[in-house]
Amino acid sequence: MSHALFIDVEVDSAVAQDRELAAKLAEVCPVDIFAQADDGALRVVEENLDECVLCELCINAAPPGTVKVIKLYSGETLPAGAASG
Repeated sequence: MSHALFIDVEVDSAVAQDRELAAKLAEVCPVDIFAQADDGALRVVEENLDECVLCELCINAAPPGTVKVIKLYSGETLPAGAASG
């Protein structure tokens, strides 16, 4: 469970297990929300979630619909029109 107050992220499991996509997400995030685990899989750095600047670089770096940024304070999900769940 996330301890973030403002932001959460959801990443499709196929993307999270893809070493190349995990590396790309870790590279594009300006506030280091994403990192790679020892096995190359994606790891969400929970303590950095609330640092998100809503730049959508992670959303644009991954296949459509596979990364969602959830504004916990409003219920809005990025990209716009994406349903969380």
